[in-house]
Amino acid sequence: MTDLPIEQTWLILVELLTDLRKRGTKIPDEVTKNVRLARTTINFYKADPTNPEMMSELKRINDFLNSIQDTLLDLADEISEDYKNEWLDKLMRASRGETVVEKEKTTPKFAVGVPAGFSMVRVTFEEPLSEERLNDIAEEYGVIIEFEEDNVVAIYGDKDNVKASLKEIASFFQK
Repeated sequence: MTDLPIEQTWLILVELLTDLRKRGTKIPDEVTKNVRLARTTINFYKADPTNPEMMSELKRINDFLNSIQDTLLDLADEISEDYKNEWLDKLMRASRGETVVEKEKTTPKFAVGVPAGFSMVRVTFEEPLSEERLNDIAEEYGVIIEFEEDNVVAIYGDKDNVKASLKEIASFFQK
């Protein structure tokens, strides 16, 4: 499946968030939380976009993305109007269906396409874990957890948050 405009928008917003962090801008916790929720909801939508019930998921995704975009563009405007306009242009191109950020199409063995400033790790389980529990861990530790297969997840986020979430997941397997 090709990238959806909402996926491109999400990728651009993650890049903007990362760039703002590198510039020393304080990002509100609510934005980071909404980034994770948007990614999870996009993956949920992509699982079966033909299901009529997915229309409500599209609205949720757009609500998350609009909230993230409003906050990040306000922060970008504090840096400069040109900086804000550069990101606005990318977002407009994505909304027209253009691919602005290239995303790896296959599942590589190494981390390609990890947003700058994020660490990433893949975990393979012998038995699948509850998606609900993993979402709780993602929310608690401020990471993004994506299912690549039923028993393989990718965890994205700040290095310390990824480590902490891995310790929590490992506790399920200690006897």
